[in-house]
Amino acid sequence: MLDKLAGIEARYEELNRLMAQNAGGDYAKTTEYAKERSGLEEIVAVYRDYKTVLKDLEGARALLDDPSMAELAAEEIPALEKKQAELETRLKFLLIPKDPRDEKSVIVEVRAGAGGDEAGIFAANLFRMYTRYAEDHNWKTEILSQNDTGVGGYKEVVFQIKGKGAYSKLKYESGVHRVQRVPTTESAGRIHTSTATVAVLAEVDEVDVAVPEKDIKMDTYRASSAGGQNVQKNATAVRLTHMPSGLVVTCQDERSLVQNRMRAMSILRARLYEMEVDKRQKAEAADRKAQVGSGERSEKIRTYNFPQSRVTDHRIGISSHNLPAVLDGDLDDFINELSARDQAEKLSGGVGVTAVVSDDDEE
Repeated sequence: MLDKLAGIEARYEELNRLMAQNAGGDYAKTTEYAKERSGLEEIVAVYRDYKTVLKDLEGARALLDDPSMAELAAEEIPALEKKQAELETRLKFLLIPKDPRDEKSVIVEVRAGAGGDEAGIFAANLFRMYTRYAEDHNWKTEILSQNDTGVGGYKEVVFQIKGKGAYSKLKYESGVHRVQRVPTTESAGRIHTSTATVAVLAEVDEVDVAVPEKDIKMDTYRASSAGGQNVQKNATAVRLTHMPSGLVVTCQDERSLVQNRMRAMSILRARLYEMEVDKRQKAEAADRKAQVGSGERSEKIRTYNFPQSRVTDHRIGISSHNLPAVLDGDLDDFINELSARDQAEKLSGGVGVTAVVSDDDEE
């Protein structure tokens, strides 16, 4: 580990020299150097603190042989050893390879699952939950595509959350979310169970995913949702079909064909990138499907139990007994714990946090 850290520090110093030599020169190159240096700053700072503690610890231990300083040194050593252990743990975490998508904005897809109209209403609840979470983190939210149920719910809603680090937080939300409550249409007061699926995709640039025009089939049609006379009279809605994979993306919420096509391409690139990542992860580990953030849609990752005002995340076995706050965007307790456990598993060489849920769980 120390050799690797020394190499990182050397690269950090080299980047400082390169930036100084390139001052006033190639702006793009300087930006590239600055971006790489920024990614190394934290680990270099912690490593330098660690080296200082090691030096201080070596000095304190040497003083144990000096009768006049031995008592003072003996008092100082435990604190330095504790600091050494803390910095070592921090360095190990910082050395875990980072997901290059973590700093990206995201595209979130929420779809109603089993449960009819109630599932659509629950999908709308989840959409609101994520928009409130985004607001709390000063991120911007924009709907890219939506398909209403007509009773205040969504068959599907696709939206963008723009903000640095959005993927690092929201990637743990992919999966099946389950709700247990009495629907407003239930006259007998029976509790129903409904589901909605959430897919969180890192937004990717054109340079990240090349999609040749020859691979795209584009169909246009008139938008069916409300949008003014211009939308209704002209074929502004877009359906893109990626021929090699069979993926289909539709977008109709914008007034112009060009805007809808741009949005549809953004969603398509994100889905293709996610497909490639999933393929690579499955090739690396057969049991990758159990890992937090893998994007597996079949897992029941969380249950929202209205009668008991309880939200349970099955991957980590943690419950909140303040369901209204969770639906109002208070997700950090879940997300922070998922992130911490995921890092700990990676540090120990595991595959992540496993979801454990039975069919009758939370009933």
